[in-house]
Amino acid sequence: MRHAFTGLTVLTVVGLAALAWAQQAPAPRRYTMEELHRSGGVPRGWKFTLPAGDAAKGRGLFRELECYKCHAIKDGGFPPAGGDAKSAGPELTGMGANHPAEYFAESILAPNAVLVDGPGFVGPDGRSIMPGFADSLGVTQLVDLVAFLKSLTGAEGHAHGAAAMEGTAGDYVVRLAYAAPGAGHLMVFVSDATTGEPVPYLPVTVTLRGEGLKPRTVRLAPMVGAQGFHYGASVAVADETETATIAIGRTTMRVMPSAKGRFVRPVTIRLDWSP
Repeated sequence: MRHAFTGLTVLTVVGLAALAWAQQAPAPRRYTMEELHRSGGVPRGWKFTLPAGDAAKGRGLFRELECYKCHAIKDGGFPPAGGDAKSAGPELTGMGANHPAEYFAESILAPNAVLVDGPGFVGPDGRSIMPGFADSLGVTQLVDLVAFLKSLTGAEGHAHGAAAMEGTAGDYVVRLAYAAPGAGHLMVFVSDATTGEPVPYLPVTVTLRGEGLKPRTVRLAPMVGAQGFHYGASVAVADETETATIAIGRTTMRVMPSAKGRFVRPVTIRLDWSP
C-alpha cells in the first residue's frame, strides 16, 4: 500500500458509508442520557461494529494500492510480492478467519496501535513497518478493503495453532478453542450474550465424540492466561474427534434482582469439531 487512492470527496464518502450502515443496522435501542452516563457513556455491552463492505471493490483497491507488493496471498491472482525482504509484511492467506473486521480496520488506520512481534511486523525502530492510511482512505474504501481481507478464509497460510468454534446457548455466547502444541489445551470462553462480558462461577464440561471413539467428558476449571479468562484443561484431543458438546450448569454466584432469571438455567450446545 504505497499510493494514496483518489476518489469521492470526504463528505460524499461519509454519506455513502452512513447510508450503508443505516441499511444494515439492527433495531435501535432507546436510552435516556442519564442511563448512558451511568454505564460509562455508552449502552451496556456496546461496541463499535464496522459496516459491511464490498469485497470485490476491496480486492480492486488492494490491487490499485499495490498491497500485494508487501502482502502475499496464495492463489490470489496478484503479481508476486517483491521488494526488500526486510519491509515485506505478513502473508494474508487465510487471514480473514482469524481476526475481526475492526482489528483489520485499526491495523490499516493505526498500524502502531498493536505491535506483533516477529518478522514482517516490526522494524528495527520498534514500530510497525506498515504505514498508516488514515489520511488517504475514505470510509467506504476502508470498509471495502476490510471486507476483502475478511473474505480471505482459506485453510492454508496465516494460522495461530488453534481452532475456534462458536455458538449461542441461552444467556451465553460460547466459544471453544483448542491449542494443539505440546500436551494440548482445551478452552471454553463463556460470555454474556447481552453484554459480551465473561461469565465466571459456572460449572463447565465438554464431551468429545467421534466415530470409533468412546465419548470422553472433560471437566474444565476457570483460569486466566494469555487468551484471557476461560474455562480450560490440559488435554490431548484425538484426531478422530467430530463433535464437542459443552454443558454449562447453574451459576454458583449470587444473581442480583436486576438479573433475576439469568445464568440459572443449565444449557448445552453441540459444536462441530473443526481443528
